[in-house]
Amino acid sequence: MDGKKHSIDIDFFRQLDRFTFMVRKRVSTAYAGSRRSIHSGRGIDTVGYRQYYPGDEIRSIDWNVYARTEKLYVRQYEEEKSLTTHILLDTSKSMDYRGSNNTSKFEYGAMIAAGFAYLVTKDNDKFAISTFSENVDIAKPKRGREYLIRTIDRLSETELGGQTSIRESMIQYTPAIRSRSLVVIISDFLDDPESIESAIYRFSYHDLILVQVLDNTEVDLPVYGNSKLIDLETESELKTYISKNFKDEYKKQLENHTNSIREICDHTGADFYTFNTDIPIFDAFFYTISRRRW
Repeated sequence: MDGKKHSIDIDFFRQLDRFTFMVRKRVSTAYAGSRRSIHSGRGIDTVGYRQYYPGDEIRSIDWNVYARTEKLYVRQYEEEKSLTTHILLDTSKSMDYRGSNNTSKFEYGAMIAAGFAYLVTKDNDKFAISTFSENVDIAKPKRGREYLIRTIDRLSETELGGQTSIRESMIQYTPAIRSRSLVVIISDFLDDPESIESAIYRFSYHDLILVQVLDNTEVDLPVYGNSKLIDLETESELKTYISKNFKDEYKKQLENHTNSIREICDHTGADFYTFNTDIPIFDAFFYTISRRRW
């Protein structure tokens, strides 16, 4: 990047102050401030029992109940638990594309990532913004405004490069998630459909949000005639003649790709949003928050 910084505008944070960010009930937490959740094992108050399943901690078994019923049950407790949000931001070379305005796909995605982190920080919960392309650079979840500012500074100096490998990156990141969490993946998702499907199913246990960022010129392809197309990730060139039929087929293929991602998300209960970089960041956030399914 030759020392050039990405432009990550966070002025929209003031508009976000009017909203409270919430996650769906299927995450094992409640919602604002300190959260109470149901857990097996040690905790604050006993709230009941459930049948023992392989993988439960042996120490959580209530042997007094076993003596009476000859069946294995574990105690369930209500304990304080804070929500951790894991945000994964695509830094492959294709995210460096800017066409219809002065904002690259990475800059737009970084603002979305920062917005999620800001809303989580308002509840004093932990978050991490990790970056990925062919591999993932894992950030440790922390809390606080100071950590958020340092994270934004880090993103503004991030060098983009490599090809998108969502499947491999998500495999590498999986051990970093210790409990049910909010997971946000931000990318142009111009990757193999099977790789994307693998990532979605891998994190379907969590409250999962996928945000696709595209430039308007990628969607409309506003060129005609003899053209040279360059793949930013591989630097390969394609010289071709772009006709109306070519554009129609291109749009159809892109739409099919996006719809296939949406169908998998619908099947797994994940949320999927697509934004072009010419959409104001605050409008994108208002849409995601208003569309959340409780």
